[in-house]
Amino acid sequence: MNLEITPGQLTLEQLRAIRAGGVQLTLHASAASNIRRAAAVVQAAAAGDAPVYGVNTGFGKLASTRISKEDLATLQRNLIRSHCVGVGAPLQPGVVRLMLATKAASLARGHSGVREDVVQGLLDVFNAGLLPFVPAQGSVGASGDLAPLAHMTLALMGEGDMLLEDGSGQLLRRPALAALQQMGIAPLVLQAKEGLALINGTQTSTALALEGLLRFEWVFAAAMVSGALSLDAARGSDGPFDARIHAVRGQPGQIETAAAYRRLLAGSAIRQSHQEGDERVQDPYCLRCQPQVMGACLDQGRYVRDVLLREANAVTDNPLVFVNDDGTAAMVSGGNFHAEPVALAADALAVAIAEVGAIAERRIAMLIDTSVSRLPPFLTANAGLNSGFMIAHVTAAALASENKSLAHPASVDSLPTSANQEDHVSMATFGARRLGPMLDNTSHIIGIELLAAAQGFEFLRPLQSSAALEHAHALLRQTCPAMPTDHYLAPDIAHAFTLVGSGALSQLLQREGGMVVLG
Repeated sequence: MNLEITPGQLTLEQLRAIRAGGVQLTLHASAASNIRRAAAVVQAAAAGDAPVYGVNTGFGKLASTRISKEDLATLQRNLIRSHCVGVGAPLQPGVVRLMLATKAASLARGHSGVREDVVQGLLDVFNAGLLPFVPAQGSVGASGDLAPLAHMTLALMGEGDMLLEDGSGQLLRRPALAALQQMGIAPLVLQAKEGLALINGTQTSTALALEGLLRFEWVFAAAMVSGALSLDAARGSDGPFDARIHAVRGQPGQIETAAAYRRLLAGSAIRQSHQEGDERVQDPYCLRCQPQVMGACLDQGRYVRDVLLREANAVTDNPLVFVNDDGTAAMVSGGNFHAEPVALAADALAVAIAEVGAIAERRIAMLIDTSVSRLPPFLTANAGLNSGFMIAHVTAAALASENKSLAHPASVDSLPTSANQEDHVSMATFGARRLGPMLDNTSHIIGIELLAAAQGFEFLRPLQSSAALEHAHALLRQTCPAMPTDHYLAPDIAHAFTLVGSGALSQLLQREGGMVVLG
């Protein structure tokens, strides 16, 4: 499938497709003239005598050091090589694809002063299915994501390594030059300012945060479904989901999630069975306050979506080129490489991820507590001989606790770098990277809740839940059987984790609950 990029107009749906791969990227024809005009400004500055940061000077604390004209290309190569200092495991393929595409889109805005060859080189590597080997650690989120973007650029130059997907999901690591030659792509030869433009910017932290956001969409949807399953398994009240309650508060996410819960639960015979004679006045907060908690997390996720969409379309390198209608131009130094917007958004998403997992853990605890759920202790018919879900809940508690530590804001930390020239940094790259482990934790918690709630249903048979929730129950039972007695539970948790991350429950929520998480 061909996907045309219009600089400054990338959509969330396009970013989803880029992350997934299997598309061929092209650049809208309107971008060419802007790229050329800005490149001409940089080339004129390189040929002149006036000092221009990053064109004929050193970098960071070395900005006052002048570089001779004959060394300008060497300056850019040395910049990339010296900044390739990343460590750790390589970034995931979806993240690297987003880096390549958003960097190309940013440079194509025509404010960075690179040649068309540079933008096309990024697209050629993407379209060939090549993935630069980019170590995950080493960026503080200002002056841009220097180390990871340098590793990306090094591979385009034919140095470093590339990862190739072999068709079976495995990644093969090969020398970058050999990989480029195999695909008929010429190594990139940098000219004035081009190395700086490629590594200055927030594309790594933004790509990592987008990866987290797009995964959160499916995890959030699964938590909506698992929460509705737990409510019915515990024969909870649907009164707290009454539209009037949420309308008078006016929080949009709360109103929307309450409506989705009502649709998911509609027609449940379990619900109907306890409309009369139920002595409980109110359910625990983990059931009753789901719209308030999940709605707030939904609003948080949509705020993050808006920030990251703006950042994915932004120009974030330095200095920037501005060409006026009369042909005059200026190169202006600033700080768009500072990733504070991404850092704060990643911190906001981390809190939402932790909260989604935290309330799900409380629902698991409620389900195994017979005094609250009115189900057999630990969801097993012969408690004592069987332990049921006793220790599965312990795992959920352990993961929820880990998320509490990981949710500590990364953006409030800053360590000065570059001999105090770069004296306040965002820590956005770590802030975004830690979303992955948090989502894994929450996905496992929700997987355990799905198993526990489904087991609760077994004790209420022959009563049936709603069509939507019976469908969710059937999806789980395709790989996870009921547990009348204790059995090896870890594989079931793994299968449930896979279901959470498959998008199947997100599709169910959209179809039956009328709700699209990110829009």
